[in-house]
Amino acid sequence: MTTTVSPDTAPSTITAYPAYAAPAANAALERTTVPRRAVREHDVLIEIKFAGICHSDIHQARDGWGEGIFPMVPGHEIAGIVAEVGPGVTKFAVGDRVGVGCLVDSCRECDNCEAGLEQYCSGGSVATYNGLDKEGEPTYGGYSTHIVVDEAFTLRIPDGLSLDVAAPLLCAGITLYSPLAHWQAGPGKKVAIVGLGGLGHMGVKIAHALGAEVTVLSQTLRKQEDGLKLGADHYYATSDEATFEKLASTFDLILSTVSAPLPLDQYLSLLKTDGALVNVGAPEEPVSLNLFSVIGGRKSLAGSGIGGIQETQEMLDFCAEHGLGAEIELIRADEINEAYERVLASDVRYRFVIDTATI
Repeated sequence: MTTTVSPDTAPSTITAYPAYAAPAANAALERTTVPRRAVREHDVLIEIKFAGICHSDIHQARDGWGEGIFPMVPGHEIAGIVAEVGPGVTKFAVGDRVGVGCLVDSCRECDNCEAGLEQYCSGGSVATYNGLDKEGEPTYGGYSTHIVVDEAFTLRIPDGLSLDVAAPLLCAGITLYSPLAHWQAGPGKKVAIVGLGGLGHMGVKIAHALGAEVTVLSQTLRKQEDGLKLGADHYYATSDEATFEKLASTFDLILSTVSAPLPLDQYLSLLKTDGALVNVGAPEEPVSLNLFSVIGGRKSLAGSGIGGIQETQEMLDFCAEHGLGAEIELIRADEINEAYERVLASDVRYRFVIDTATI
């Protein structure tokens, strides 16, 4: 079955491009066309080559984080080539290798935007998909052949990174790089990554490249060999209660990448005094906490969301310098629905990437 995405107020200057969309919450994604605005003064038209599948795509397509905007074209891990530029564009030229992450606009005026923290825009950032732009039109993501984005929210992908392995860096990469940088992971620091999936495997790579001593905490030892190859120094199974006894008061920083609620009190016991447990995975269910778990040891329980545009470019440059791309499984567009189920079953090592030439 084929659907057509047709915003009621779509301007006459739009162009329809092939895409895959969820017509309703929990529905299978279907081939469709998606409207893209004409290139404006500071816009770039990107021919998308690859789009990563993020677990958040599944959460949103299935209303796991609240009511979504449908039809929904997911995808905020986008890598491609500039096909057209607006007359005022100065940062990019036709043929440049570029990427788009989770944001396509922000207010650009608030304190957070001024500080390069567009992801925390107090005026309301514009999500790459499942959002509304400043004209009130729905935004559509990277499961498409083309996208139009303001140059201010377009990233340059260094030549040292292949586009297919670079695409997941636009969410998974920056989601881990930002807290690792903020909490100053590096030599002399002990960092634990909870979960070795799409996010976690990039956390291991980046933390190792930053010089930290890296431990993976996973439910089982099933991926231990992979974790050590990716750069982990240690690997423990959290299903073994002895793990929490052995590692008590060990870590300066723990990054949780999982989308299921954790027994936070147990994980906080693994921190040193002044350590931080930072959540980058977002469970759909509430979590519980005994406050004595943070009071004792002056520990911090925090969260972190992607990164600003400048920091995302910094991350891409860092990954290129250190040869860090995502571990991917390239799929055809007609395999998206199957890929969603495999992500939920933890049956991917470690990121599905759509070859958009198959849309």
